[in-house]
Order: sequence, then C-alpha cells, then structure tokens
Amino acid sequence: MTADNTTPTYVLRYFDIIGLAETSRMLLTAAKVEWTEEHPEWPQEKPNQPFGHLPVLVEKSGAEDGEDFVLSESGSIERYLARKFNFVPTDNKQMARHEQLRDQHLDAIIAFFAQLSLVDEAKKEKREDFDAMLDKVIEIHTALIRKNDDCGYLFGEELTFADMSAYAFYKLLVMYAVTFEADVAPFVKDKITPEVLNLLRTVESDPLLHEHVEKKGSFVAHVLTE
Repeated sequence: MTADNTTPTYVLRYFDIIGLAETSRMLLTAAKVEWTEEHPEWPQEKPNQPFGHLPVLVEKSGAEDGEDFVLSESGSIERYLARKFNFVPTDNKQMARHEQLRDQHLDAIIAFFAQLSLVDEAKKEKREDFDAMLDKVIEIHTALIRKNDDCGYLFGEELTFADMSAYAFYKLLVMYAVTFEADVAPFVKDKITPEVLNLLRTVESDPLLHEHVEKKGSFVAHVLTE
C-alpha cells in the first residue's frame, strides 16, 4: 500500500531485537500499511519517549493540519492495531477472548524473566511457576486449535491477533529468551504439541505475513532444528 495525502503512515520505535515488538511488527505487515521501524539511541532517547521506554508507535497523520498519534506500551499498541485493522472480532465478548490470550503470553514471559536474577530455592520456585504457566498456555492453545477443526488457526479460518501473538510468544522464548538461559529453547520446543506446530506453520505461511517471514526468516525451521 502506498500512502496518499490522507493515509496515515506508521513508525514503530523499538530495539533491534524480538522482545515485545514482534506482534506489532506482524500486525503492521499484515495490515499492508506503510510503516518503518526506528531503533532509538538508548538511553539518550529515553527522555523523548512518552513513558521513558519502548516500544512506541507513531501514527503519522496524512492531513496537513493533523496531529501525529503517539502510543506507548506494547499491549496498548497491539490492541489498537488489531482493532483498527480488523484482526479481532467486533463483538466485545469475542474480542476479549482473543485478547486474553495475549495477556496469558505476557504473564508467562514475565514469569520467565523474573527468575533470572534469583538463585537456589527462590530461583527453582519461580522457574517452576514459569514451567506451569507455559504448560497451561500450550494446553489452551492446543484445545482451541482442536476445537477449531485443526485448521491451523486459534479462531476461525483467517489470521487473527491471537494467532500472531501466539507465534510471537513462542518465537520470543525459543529465539530470544535463550540468550539469557540456554536451556529454555529446547525445553519449550520439546513441549510444543503437533497442534501448536501446525499453528506456527499456518501463521508463517499466511500470505499477509510473507514480507515479515522473508525479512526475519522462518521460525518454524528453527523449531524443527535439533
């Protein structure tokens, strides 16, 4: 999509890592809008962000007298984009069911990083919390995919916010969290069910995300690597 004089364009500010911006990258790509990614100098640019941290989304107004819309917090950015570009249902209850999965993903990610600085029994206890949360997320994903006739998506027959969030969740744990704790990648890969693997394949092969996969590479190939 090429922006005209009234079409908004987007800037996503984040570090050059998977982190908490992968779902936003996927949403912007799938929406077929014009967008770029900026990697601010840090911490020099910290005071110039709305809440002093990243990611930040800037929606640049196409109108001459329009003001840019600036949004912080990864969850708020994802929900805004998902709703704006129709990657969640319009029914509020169904939308909430989709969006609650994203919050489960974040809870598990927070649990993983919370145990990194701990030692001995405290670390063991927090790691067990993460393990249990991961098991629950995988159980829920697997059940939803089965309920959805094993079509490869969590809901319906088209790509949704929930699918992209799930894909980004597993990718973060396998390809980014491993830089902090080496055993997490094989640990997570061993737990991925056939249904979840089908979800990852389906998301990655969706035409809306072709540009993203071309740029970032195949996560599925990484999962299948011993």
